[in-house]
Amino acid sequence: MYKIAVIGDYDSIYGFATLGLSICPVRNREETVDKLHQLAAGKYGIIYITERFAAEVTEVIEEYREQTFPAIIQIPGVSGNTGAGVGGVKKTVEQAVGSDILFSE
Repeated sequence: MYKIAVIGDYDSIYGFATLGLSICPVRNREETVDKLHQLAAGKYGIIYITERFAAEVTEVIEEYREQTFPAIIQIPGVSGNTGAGVGGVKKTVEQAVGSDILFSE
C-alpha cells in the first residue's frame, strides 16, 4: 500500500499529521530536493508540496511528471495561494481529457 506525504514549511503542514499523513518540514531548496527524491524512492504514491517550495524545484517535479508514481500535487501554504496548484491540476486534466474543465462563456 502506498503512503502519502506532505512537504513544506512546518507551519503549513503540521496539521496533516492528524490525518495520518507523513509530514516532511523543509527550510530550503536543497532540503526540498533531497526529500522529494527520498519520498519518490520510497513507497509514497502521493506527495503534496506547498506552492512556495514547488516553485523552487520545478525541474525536479518535472522529472516525476511522466511517471505513474508518485503524484506530486501542489497545495497552498500559510503564506497564501498563488494559483499554481489549481493551474497544475487544470493542465493535467486538459492533457487527460483533451478539454479545458474551467472554461467560461
